[in-house]
Amino acid sequence: MNNKITTKEIILGGLLLATGLILPMIFHLFGLTGQIALPMHIPVLIGGFLLSPSLALSLGIITPLVSSVLTGMPVLFPMAVIMMFELGTYALTASLLSGKMKMKIIPSLIGAMAAGRIAAGLTVAALVALFGVKMNPVLYIKGAVITGIPGIIIQLLFVPSIVYVLVNINNRAKSRQ
Repeated sequence: MNNKITTKEIILGGLLLATGLILPMIFHLFGLTGQIALPMHIPVLIGGFLLSPSLALSLGIITPLVSSVLTGMPVLFPMAVIMMFELGTYALTASLLSGKMKMKIIPSLIGAMAAGRIAAGLTVAALVALFGVKMNPVLYIKGAVITGIPGIIIQLLFVPSIVYVLVNINNRAKSRQ
């Protein structure tokens, strides 16, 4: 088993991080809020399918943190903290299901989305217990899923397509070498 992280993976991770910072700004320009369109989730989920588990997890954790520090969105506490666990879980789960367990992309994507929501709920529960945050974990997840339906549809439509295109481009480049 080769656990070596390649320069190509690091560059791809950096590009996906930058996309995760820019895409929400673009969506906001058109009046689409993050809670509805979930633009930061898209590059993180793509990273889950294209990066090693450790880099995918790192991308998922770092993206909302850097966005919060640089742009103020999401607000660092509690939202960016919740999103760090949620997106980290998305990317790690997608990487493990598709890469290590060889599941197809759609079931891996749905599994990652479910695992991320569970992680968000558990994070909210921990923040309530540890810091007295005034949130209900069940209502948070219910609200996030209902409000995020347009973003979930966007993810289900675009993430598999983008991953498919990028994998094919990579395979063609490898075959020319």
